[in-house]
Amino acid sequence: MIKKVNMGNQNKFLFIIALVLFQTGWAQDSLKLSAREFISVVKNYHPLALKYQLQNKIAQSEITKARGNFDPVLAGKLGEKNIDGTTYYQQKNIELGIPTWYGIDLTAGYHHLDGEKLNSSETKGGLYQMGITVPLAKNLLYDKRRATLDQAKFALKMTEAEQTVLTNDLLLDAENTYWEWVQDYELYSLQTKTVAINKERLRLIKKAFEYGERAAIDTVEAMSQLQSFELQQKEAYLKFIKSTQQLQLFLWKDHQELYEISQVIYPSDRLSDHTAYSDFEFLLQELRTKEINNHQSVLYYTQKANILESERKLKWQSFLPKLDFTYNFFNKENYRADYLPLFDNNFQYGLKLEIPVFQREARANYQMAKIKLEQNQLDTKLKVRELHTKMETYKNEIGNYHTQIGLSRSNLINYQKLLSAEETRYSNGESSLFLINSRENKVIDAQEKLIGIRTKFLKSFNKLKWMKENFSL
Repeated sequence: MIKKVNMGNQNKFLFIIALVLFQTGWAQDSLKLSAREFISVVKNYHPLALKYQLQNKIAQSEITKARGNFDPVLAGKLGEKNIDGTTYYQQKNIELGIPTWYGIDLTAGYHHLDGEKLNSSETKGGLYQMGITVPLAKNLLYDKRRATLDQAKFALKMTEAEQTVLTNDLLLDAENTYWEWVQDYELYSLQTKTVAINKERLRLIKKAFEYGERAAIDTVEAMSQLQSFELQQKEAYLKFIKSTQQLQLFLWKDHQELYEISQVIYPSDRLSDHTAYSDFEFLLQELRTKEINNHQSVLYYTQKANILESERKLKWQSFLPKLDFTYNFFNKENYRADYLPLFDNNFQYGLKLEIPVFQREARANYQMAKIKLEQNQLDTKLKVRELHTKMETYKNEIGNYHTQIGLSRSNLINYQKLLSAEETRYSNGESSLFLINSRENKVIDAQEKLIGIRTKFLKSFNKLKWMKENFSL
């Protein structure tokens, strides 16, 4: 109980720290959020992340439930029958049953019987009893109790593997949503900066027109360019707000309450500052050392195969005859116990045999168990192939996008040089505002393309990073 309270306090502390950190350094009407803080909040507070943790606890409870089949059972019974003042019988029974791992059941008890109308097979007075039941064929090597416990243990490992993959998929989705949000913010910032530049350009051209240095048509050209960028700025802002709303879906507080964003938030990370540009080669090298069979998705099917194999072993027991041997030793109350020889005095034994004649149910159940194993093998091969393909695809993407970033950056530098040269020519009266606007549009297109490629690179990097997290140690 103390541990649970401490964990709750720790979660509250983490959330408060996260909120304080991404508010630090900003004005009262804005918030700042980094990728690390965002992922920490998702991991600790998102309902799906907590749901996956609870699923593991359910699997652990299934093991405890299966162990219950081996719990000793204490039973008692009191009874009396009386008709017309005649006591037919009075009985007091108490018995302890102990099931064991190897299918052997142990019993011990005390029985007291008294009355005037007892059956001839009944023993009057107090009687101590110790017994054992041993399966000699079916259920000796494997039975339902052992199968249930084995399958519960395998199911826990299978659930842990599944929940690891689902949690990492959630964090991948969250992180990619964050960088798409950063992308939309940088596009909006780019358009805002461009609008500011064109407003200043329009102001200068109007001044030049008033002094008779520029034609009136230049003011119209500058105004049209400004209005075009203002429209793009409005569109970029709308897209940024939409992505902020998508980001909000991942922001939760303690007690599974949605974190309501009452003011505009901005990212503290930039696409160009990510460590992935230098770390991706180390990530690729680390993935080369990973065995695909150690991926949690494959381990899920491995544990499922263990469950199905346990079921197959259990179904195979049905082909064996049910032959159970029971032996009980008795000792009357206040009498000296004579344990040996076992079959000489004060004993009871039984031998029970059951043999299904046609074995049709056993054959059908066993065949279905084998087919399910074969299906799981096919699913495993398909999953391995799928993981190989995904990994190679992500590797190709990250390498290609990294090359594109270099080309796009070089292309942007060239367009900026052309724009600068065109502005110099324009100031010397050798060019026109139309050509400057054309060069400027090329620069902006190149900047937007570079932002988009960087986002694609980071998303591919994240796919590989979280895939690595899905490998067991």
